[in-house]
Amino acid sequence: MSPLSKTPASKSAGSQADLRGANLYRVAIVGAASLKGKEIADILRERNFPAVDVRLLDDDESFGQLEAVGDEMNFIQSIRSEQFERVDFAFFASDPSSTLNNWKAARDQGNMIVDLSYALEDEAGAGASVRSPWIERQTGQPIAPELQPGPVVIAHPAATVLAMLALRSEKTARIECMVATVFEPASENGQKGIDELHEQTVNLLSFQELPKNVFDVQVAFNMVARYGQRSHLALEAVSQRIRKHYRHIARGAAEPALQVLQAPVFHGHGFSVYMEMEKPGAIADLSLALAGEHVVVNGSPEDIPTSVSAAGQGDILVALTSDANRKNGVWLWATTDNLRVAALTAVECAETMTASRPRGQIQ
Repeated sequence: MSPLSKTPASKSAGSQADLRGANLYRVAIVGAASLKGKEIADILRERNFPAVDVRLLDDDESFGQLEAVGDEMNFIQSIRSEQFERVDFAFFASDPSSTLNNWKAARDQGNMIVDLSYALEDEAGAGASVRSPWIERQTGQPIAPELQPGPVVIAHPAATVLAMLALRSEKTARIECMVATVFEPASENGQKGIDELHEQTVNLLSFQELPKNVFDVQVAFNMVARYGQRSHLALEAVSQRIRKHYRHIARGAAEPALQVLQAPVFHGHGFSVYMEMEKPGAIADLSLALAGEHVVVNGSPEDIPTSVSAAGQGDILVALTSDANRKNGVWLWATTDNLRVAALTAVECAETMTASRPRGQIQ
């Protein structure tokens, strides 16, 4: 969970009613000590996901660690194939290598797999699909239940945000041009990314050498478009994933020109989006089109979205301004809690998959 204050996630229409009276399921969270894993546990509780048992699994470094699941404290257990026995849903919130090492064990035990690590999207033989329930509802094209669904890879949270903004904006007029800059937070690279940004900040203020094991470049008090050569991370790979997932979930919507920058913030995506519409339109009309489930449009200059105001929110916070030089142009500034959007997407995917698993494997 973000260290900033959290508030309950907004629930999709009918999602809780659909689950009332359902059989109880067993859930495993692989990578339970990760930022995404902790967020998954919180969202399961807040949405009253019908789980009778939540198993917390992680690597040896986290073995035995206590984590809260609802009102109970659970020990994190090591990842072993027998841990997936009699489990209905397995959330992989671990790093990609851990997912690749363990997903087949979960599949072979009949688990429905939801992948937040993106490891399975190109894995041969996985048969994974990329999904965003938010966009499926927006387009009116929900995924039909399958008797034996393959693994689900959640759409990148930035792809979901950009798709939502484009699809709703096109209610007012066709988008002729869309340009987006995504500001990446350190938390997209897990606890190690957050720790390095924190250590760099402290060391800069005390005139000490900067740690660069994760980014291989100064990210504290700095903005970069590329990591250092020794970093195993790449912002271009993030851009490629966002573009790929956007094309998959927002078929037919205007596709943005995209740039991803590493921002010196711990949590929360920021989006600077320019759209040139087919015809001039009032900001009020565009605001009305954008507002709705998962999107909150600011109503006054004092409500400009920030990473802080987005923390803990299951919504996209948006502010709009007209371009001063182009009559058809409009700027959108949006912020989201990246970890929360990812976790909400994952849990909502599992909720839709309960239709394929009407009876939990409880004996």
